[in-house]
Amino acid sequence: MSTPPLSPAAQAVLDAAINVAESPDAEAIAAAVLRAAANQICMKEPLGDTDAEYGVFAAHNAISTWLLAIAAELEGAQ
Repeated sequence: MSTPPLSPAAQAVLDAAINVAESPDAEAIAAAVLRAAANQICMKEPLGDTDAEYGVFAAHNAISTWLLAIAAELEGAQ
């Protein structure tokens, strides 16, 4: 039984972890994974022009910014 391929989002997070896996530094690995996740949820523009769609856009970007701040904090702890 073969494993189904990963979604692009899951693959991006896995790739981020693998790229720093040679490092014994758990903070670097966690920061890389958080950055990959933040990049996956960040939206370039709202999907439409309703208030709800602008709200979703703002929420996605706020969460992305929050994840990036945590990643920066982890990188500063190294």
